[in-house]
Amino acid sequence: MSYHPKWSKAKKHLMSFVCDSLHNRIDFQVINYRKAHDQLGRAVLTVDKVEMLTMCTLTAEREAYYKEMAIRTQLNDFNVVDVFKNQTYQTDAYEQQKKEGIYAQFDFFSVLEDYFNSPIERSLKSKDILTKILCMLDRRVGKRTLRNMQESILEEHPLVYDFYKLRCAAEHITIHNADQ
Repeated sequence: MSYHPKWSKAKKHLMSFVCDSLHNRIDFQVINYRKAHDQLGRAVLTVDKVEMLTMCTLTAEREAYYKEMAIRTQLNDFNVVDVFKNQTYQTDAYEQQKKEGIYAQFDFFSVLEDYFNSPIERSLKSKDILTKILCMLDRRVGKRTLRNMQESILEEHPLVYDFYKLRCAAEHITIHNADQ
């Protein structure tokens, strides 16, 4: 975990990116479990005080284990001595869960570090679900950009699309998609 700022400072910075139309509806929270062995917990993104995305370390680690075991079962390879294969399976499992939008608290901080240090144009092209969600909330993404996304957004993860619809509704942008 390379990025671990004081949360209050990071949250203030993060909230400075949230567009005016959603600023009072969006909140980010970090909950640490002091009695946990690593003192990590979860990060939460709420809309109107409803949890929309929970990034729980324990859940993410459990899911990574299950995904790794599924990979091993599919390949019928339970040899844990080969370090290179173990790392490959773990990396594959981790990538699978990120594609499903399963994040740990430390992933949240890692994405934030990258997001804070990247131009919005690069973040908009990211394949990372959390980065895309942050873009949907970002004041630097204007109405023209949102309108121009109407076709490409359909290919995104459902969570990204949900945040796109939220932002468009807040900006009074009509979406001309079939599943509206």
